[in-house]
Amino acid sequence: MTSSAIARSTRHIIWDWNGTLLDDNDAVVAAVNKVCAAFGCEHIDLERWRAVFGRPLHRSYEHVLGRALGEHDWTRIEKLYHDAYRELLPTCGLAHGVPEKLRAWIDSGRTQSLLSMWFHDELVPLVETFGLNALFTRIDGLRAEIGGGSKADCLTEHVTVLGIDPAETVLIGDVADDAHAAERVGADCVLLTTGVMARPALEATGFPVVDSITEALETVEAEAAA
Repeated sequence: MTSSAIARSTRHIIWDWNGTLLDDNDAVVAAVNKVCAAFGCEHIDLERWRAVFGRPLHRSYEHVLGRALGEHDWTRIEKLYHDAYRELLPTCGLAHGVPEKLRAWIDSGRTQSLLSMWFHDELVPLVETFGLNALFTRIDGLRAEIGGGSKADCLTEHVTVLGIDPAETVLIGDVADDAHAAERVGADCVLLTTGVMARPALEATGFPVVDSITEALETVEAEAAA
């Protein structure tokens, strides 16, 4: 369902991780710049990355690197990026409002889960380091050796395993992929401007776009009270 408002009967929130609950923009840009350096290109800043970021991801890198990318190039980029990002992960913190706002949602008698496209075996212990695991009914990351893939497929499985009603569910994320995935399964979506996608691209999805975790939950609550 694509609209400027969301359903009034929200009982469950599915949270994205990177760029949503985890403030990792500095790590992302630094990791992208490791790729740029390896390919002999100038460094970029967050605004430049937001301007070119989209799917498929290799096209974003083609814009930044100024060249077409073959399979070997993409394999190299994947390794360069993920190695650099992993090294910088310990410097990342939680978004403002986490975990307080998430605890308040649970205290209201409703539920929430976490779905990320970061690697599952690394995601779960990372979430645990912040003491958040108990706040989620389920945590799912990417169960593959290579990043990317379809979030819609992962969301479909996540919703099925949880046994929740998509009509009573809101996905809160930071990129258009989150909106497309939510639309695929029949859930609603709220998008944050705190990640790596520019506001116009988020607004083009037709879903509500906000600037913080607090605003995202206020959007959900406002519709529930309407």
